[in-house]
Amino acid sequence: MTSTTPSPVLIVGSMAFDDLTLPTATVTDVVGGAATYAALATSLFAPARVVAVVGTDFPEPVLQDLQHRGIDTAGVCRAQGRTFRWAGRYSDDLSSRVTLDTQLNVFADFRPVLPPAYRDSAFLLLANIHPTLQLEVLDQVTVARLVATDTMNFWIEGERPALEAVLKRTHTLVINDEELRQLAEQHNLRKAAAAALKLGPQRLIVKRGEYGAMLFDEHGIFFTPPYPLDRELDPTGAGDTFAGALLGYLAQADDLSPRTVRRALLTAATVASFNVEDIGTRRLQSLTRPEVEHRLGLLEAITRVDP
Repeated sequence: MTSTTPSPVLIVGSMAFDDLTLPTATVTDVVGGAATYAALATSLFAPARVVAVVGTDFPEPVLQDLQHRGIDTAGVCRAQGRTFRWAGRYSDDLSSRVTLDTQLNVFADFRPVLPPAYRDSAFLLLANIHPTLQLEVLDQVTVARLVATDTMNFWIEGERPALEAVLKRTHTLVINDEELRQLAEQHNLRKAAAAALKLGPQRLIVKRGEYGAMLFDEHGIFFTPPYPLDRELDPTGAGDTFAGALLGYLAQADDLSPRTVRRALLTAATVASFNVEDIGTRRLQSLTRPEVEHRLGLLEAITRVDP
């Protein structure tokens, strides 16, 4: 069933500047951050609410552009100091990257405080932040119907007790295959998925980059291939874009049935493919629903037995 007015998706994460060394270009001061990518992807399907912190150097027009796309930035706090900054260099085939510099700046003191109007959000995306901050967010929401959580190797290794407390309150865990293997201490993907699900989530979504994504839940296993591109410039934020589109689609559908969740995965993979076609959030800022629907049809045709 499709809701006339989709429920807003609450997104808690980082807003940042990225300095990127890519095979095709070196660019600086690219607006990024998990919350930024996720919110832009969500806004294609449903309203987004963002809780994040930026510094005094973050351009006001960027926040205004987000607002024009139906993204509520009332939860974005502007603190004295510089915005979180990350610098990375990608390999020639874009399959790997190394971090050159990380400056937490105002993000180091980030404490997510939800505006009162955000606390009844039914759909919540906990982007990659410290697990104790994710717990603080969970303590502030009242009726979350779907809690989706992202994390990273650093938290898995160094903050496991807090992370496991988050996972006990998580409905959908969204991580990549390397993180899954570390979390489960299992190399075999299927065994690792089973171990991760025992930690609390009802479903697990494994992002595999150029190899697509996999869903593990009580109904079995589902796989979505990636859309094959002829133009790949920048994979930064693709995973956050995937997660944002996933929750946006589910919020718009107002349905968490197995069929809808699987359809959401295909849609999320489609939106993420657009993100890679340009640097930073540029492609997401111009992306339209008709473009997504057209490419989604092409992606579905790839796996259709009958031509």
